[in-house]
Amino acid sequence: MRLVRFKTLILIAALVVNLSYTAKANNKKKERPNFVVIMCDDVSHDMFGCYGNEEVKTPNIDKLAQEGVYFQTAWNSALCCPARAEIMTGKYATTTGFWNNGFAIPQEDGSNNLFEHHTAFSKILNDNGYRTAVAGKWHIGGAEHEFDPIVGFDEYCMWQGLKEVKILLNQDSWEGGWEATGKTARYWNPCVIQNGELIKTTPNDFGPDIYTGFICDFIDRSAKADEPFLAYYPMVAPHGPYVEVPTRTDAGSNDPQKESKVSNEQRFVELVDYIDILVGRILNQLEESGVAENTVVIFTSDNGTAVTAKSRGVERGCHIPFVVAGKGIKQRGLSTELCDATDILPTLVDFAKADAPKGFECDGESLMPFLTGKTDAHKDVIHSCIGTTQLLRTKSYLLEVICPVLGVPQGRFYYTGENHSGNNYTRAENVPEHEEVRQMFQNILDEKYVGLTKDHPYFLEKGGKKFLKLYTKAKPADKHLHNHKDYQKYDETITFDESTKWYENGD
Repeated sequence: MRLVRFKTLILIAALVVNLSYTAKANNKKKERPNFVVIMCDDVSHDMFGCYGNEEVKTPNIDKLAQEGVYFQTAWNSALCCPARAEIMTGKYATTTGFWNNGFAIPQEDGSNNLFEHHTAFSKILNDNGYRTAVAGKWHIGGAEHEFDPIVGFDEYCMWQGLKEVKILLNQDSWEGGWEATGKTARYWNPCVIQNGELIKTTPNDFGPDIYTGFICDFIDRSAKADEPFLAYYPMVAPHGPYVEVPTRTDAGSNDPQKESKVSNEQRFVELVDYIDILVGRILNQLEESGVAENTVVIFTSDNGTAVTAKSRGVERGCHIPFVVAGKGIKQRGLSTELCDATDILPTLVDFAKADAPKGFECDGESLMPFLTGKTDAHKDVIHSCIGTTQLLRTKSYLLEVICPVLGVPQGRFYYTGENHSGNNYTRAENVPEHEEVRQMFQNILDEKYVGLTKDHPYFLEKGGKKFLKLYTKAKPADKHLHNHKDYQKYDETITFDESTKWYENGD
């Protein structure tokens, strides 16, 4: 009888321990928020209502901004490939070597395998028990694809080109929509591969609706499975071609320059409006799936608007929208604190209570203390890389177009005061009262972010020479070193240093 009682007590004790362990595990799940990271394609911060634009209609994004935090001054790289590499690895091009579209300094093993050498946020969260998915546009040239296990996505739904169609499906053709540039369509009748299968689309199917639908379905399935999730949505919009959207037509053209009666400018605005509609669908899905209160939403962009900002080595090129709202985020509205895209990875890792790989380092700093109200400040200096150019900023000073390869090793130095969009910037080189900050910037460049000069060995190789042949031509170089004419609000005079400049023949 005593033995039976003893066994019963053991069973009860084991049950209590098991229930306690299960409760702790469930509590840990509830403590770990879900993440939705939305990144637009080629659109500056000032194209959204919360940043003062009265031409667009972006109520969902504006509501996120008011309920959480949106940053007056946030930076990324000024071009697709390096910006996407930066946001996913938390590292600048000075660390990864991914400086430009079609131009990446090879890794230590001679490859361009970015994620083998620089861990993606998706991989870290996936290794820590998060369900992960990506939809939209990849475009990290030379790096591993989103379907490679090393990147850490469980699922994907992506606009793909013929190269990816060949890799994934072993076919050389696409029978759907095409853009005027010869690319498979991203918008109407798009080429979409989802989890290894080609999606059958028609002229009435709009790509952004497909990618958003996939994100919403992933959110719902993850919520029902009671598993924490990361939904990463690098959008295709509003990158050109600026097509007519479903609020205007049932079947638009992928060559609107020839076939649309609506102006290019109006189509761009309507694409931005439609981005907000898509964001609204995702926010509604979070509510319907019962996980809105346990989800952190980040809304941003890869770089500034095409033509007027994209690819330029000036502040406007890398100035992006940056909005954060959701679980644990203190309502601050517009913030004058500085941040950049490298901060996203450590922020996700911090909120997720995730363990990063042994020896992992990144260039960014977690925003979690600021976002949750534990501190009222973030970091003092932000940084950006594009082409072979670097930029630095504090709240009151800007150093832009630092580019020895184009003959501008010192860049242009400004005192900006409280301004952040080009107004009332004053040149500050050789002005004693500003010299301390200028020297601080130089120390940062010398000690932390060593840039590219004409004697870099990669510039003697075929890939480096090919890039520089186009990059150093007079017209693209002039564009890179200056603002678009509509945004030339401050002194952009340059004194060139010919001794640092690249010449193909070495003379």
